[in-house]
Amino acid sequence: MSSDIIEIRWHGRGGMGAITAAKLVAEGAFLSGYGGAIMAPTFGTERRGAPVHTSLKISKEKINDLSPIETPDIVVVLDHMIMSEVDVTAGLKPGGMVVLNTPKSLEKSKINGYRVAVAHVNEIALESGLRKGIVNTGIIGAFAKATGLVDIDVLSDCIEREFAGKRAKENAAAAKTTYERTQVEE
Repeated sequence: MSSDIIEIRWHGRGGMGAITAAKLVAEGAFLSGYGGAIMAPTFGTERRGAPVHTSLKISKEKINDLSPIETPDIVVVLDHMIMSEVDVTAGLKPGGMVVLNTPKSLEKSKINGYRVAVAHVNEIALESGLRKGIVNTGIIGAFAKATGLVDIDVLSDCIEREFAGKRAKENAAAAKTTYERTQVEE
């Protein structure tokens, strides 16, 4: 596999919107000049509340490799509690990034061998006018801040289009506010 492909694995629970979040980042990446953006959702026995994951590959060039992600560069975790059920760092490249929705501080969220970015997405989503548990748009803001791969304004526009007529402004505000409040380990 080419080293210019950035592999991102998203962990959440059924119904949290991990697939929608990855899809929106793929769209934002494409609009930002990444010639390749492939999202591969996982389906199967998932059910609401059960741990799920999805994969996203982005590259400046077209991506021909459609194989599953085994060694991601970045892991995005929509619910910090899932870490007691799933090894979210499995296969994560040494020095890789973990983007984490958690009420814990950056200092209390460190993971040996990896860079960590944290935001209390649940709280920010509620402040933004979203229902409890709606964290997929907020985590996009944390992803943008932690990685710098896709501009938050591009992602915000994608969010507003996706959620037109369904609290679009609130979802975009959750992403932007989360972006501003995300703490990133240096």
